[in-house]
Amino acid sequence: MEARTVASGLRFPEGPTLLADGRVAFVELYGGCISAWDPATGRVANMVEVGGVPNAAIVGPAGSLYVTQNGGKVGPWRAPIQRVPSIQVVDSQNRVAEFVTEVDGIRLQAPNDLVFGRDGLLYFTDPAEGYSPDAPVAEGRVFVVDASGNGRVVAETGPAFPNGIAAAADGSILWVESYTRAVRCFRDGLVSTIGFVPNASVPDGFKLDIEGNLYITGTQSGGLDVLSGDGTYRQFIRCGKNPTNCLFVGNALYVTDGGHRGLKTDAAVGVGALLAVELEVSGAEPFHLAI
Repeated sequence: MEARTVASGLRFPEGPTLLADGRVAFVELYGGCISAWDPATGRVANMVEVGGVPNAAIVGPAGSLYVTQNGGKVGPWRAPIQRVPSIQVVDSQNRVAEFVTEVDGIRLQAPNDLVFGRDGLLYFTDPAEGYSPDAPVAEGRVFVVDASGNGRVVAETGPAFPNGIAAAADGSILWVESYTRAVRCFRDGLVSTIGFVPNASVPDGFKLDIEGNLYITGTQSGGLDVLSGDGTYRQFIRCGKNPTNCLFVGNALYVTDGGHRGLKTDAAVGVGALLAVELEVSGAEPFHLAI
């Protein structure tokens, strides 16, 4: 299987999501915005400026988007327009508002990725600062909130940098940790470890297929590590230079690619891409926010 480039010249894209009209929306970290690729025209257009550094987006009710806003950090780089670390909501008129800036009295640090669980609640990872593998010192967390923004801590991860997050059909919430390379699982109030990705990879975002397999983008590996639901390693899919996250649309896996290895921020602007890989399996259907 070979990856094809469907869009290029992107400013470190990540966090893709499928819009109701068939476009693939994604954040551009170095652009402080959400953009969308239209498969009908093959073109990318800016949707809305959100400022700071958005890390991921998912579709919410009535055409809204929920966005993880880390505040304005990518490694040593700082956005020209800083924002409060938060979960933002972009409504159908492209109006941007802060949905959550703290949970249960805990201020958010740098929200990274988010997903709706089978229970209709919003789960998201909140590592500390921008990714800095030389100094993993701050506490990371996984939070859950309801439609009103009320919630709690699901897990205290320690200095592990909780990153991509996904929801499984059995109600489990899964996330990967970039520093430990672990895949964790939260179910029935308990956190367990499913497995680990190889040392050549730094896990970032991921999605599940209908069989429960995990497709994990590896920012240092130039591809995706595929693990079964029990953590068994299945295969490596070579794709891009710095894959950051992915999205299933049928059996097409769309992969956002930073366009360079690592966090060389001086070379990051305008070298990213959106790639597509055709697979023999479809993605799991996403869950939606309960209102």
